[in-house]
Amino acid sequence: MFKAPLALAAAAALLAACQTSPQPTGRFLSNYQGFEERSSLRASVRERRDEALLRQVERIHIEPAVLAPGAAPDISEGDKALVLGEVDRQLCYALSGVYILMPEPGVGVARVRPAVTKVTPTNPVGSGVSAVANVLIPGPLGVRAPGTTGMLAAETELVINGRQASGLIWARQANVVGVDSPSTSRVGDALQFAGEFAGAAARAFAPREANRQRPDNAGACAKYGPPANAAGLVTQFVTGVYVPGLEGVKPQERQPRTRSPR
Repeated sequence: MFKAPLALAAAAALLAACQTSPQPTGRFLSNYQGFEERSSLRASVRERRDEALLRQVERIHIEPAVLAPGAAPDISEGDKALVLGEVDRQLCYALSGVYILMPEPGVGVARVRPAVTKVTPTNPVGSGVSAVANVLIPGPLGVRAPGTTGMLAAETELVINGRQASGLIWARQANVVGVDSPSTSRVGDALQFAGEFAGAAARAFAPREANRQRPDNAGACAKYGPPANAAGLVTQFVTGVYVPGLEGVKPQERQPRTRSPR
């Protein structure tokens, strides 16, 4: 009875074995010297840290995420705004546990500069087929149709007094077999990966100090809504499909622009 689903799962596993993480390309940060590869099971990660500078940082201002030139040529303006808005939300919550968040830049306030450098669209039709197929496959892993998975590449840096204290170059492609949920949105995969990117940024920016006190940022990220939406989590658990509208995803308030000054 389970021969067909098991065969489908096996075929997907073979495809996944041949799939590699995309290599991010740098074109936004103020400095690209000294970056090193970091181990990651699912993403391509390059990171740079200056521990002496990081120890000087107490307060940060997170600039709105921007699109690097040519980052998303096949994505609508509305979907671009959704991706930027989700990067803003996830970065705010991830970094709220690392530094004191300031609403405006100022003296002694370090700047967080994020940019989306590439978005590959998700195929909603292929995602629908995958969602149906996954119902037949036992276990926690699902399958995605090859060629229909999306990708997010992004960069960010922490700058204090004009110097880069830390930088991150990150990219992730949805796997054809694994736990990446299919989506009804052409940027569904990119939206889901925004949280992973933000988590990687928080780890890259956090100084390695023992017994460091957690900052009090109550309400600093409230304008983005909660970090997760219960309705979206329930829907994703029941159906296996990621629906951005139910996850609390909102478009970035301002019109996307290509680059911010360094």
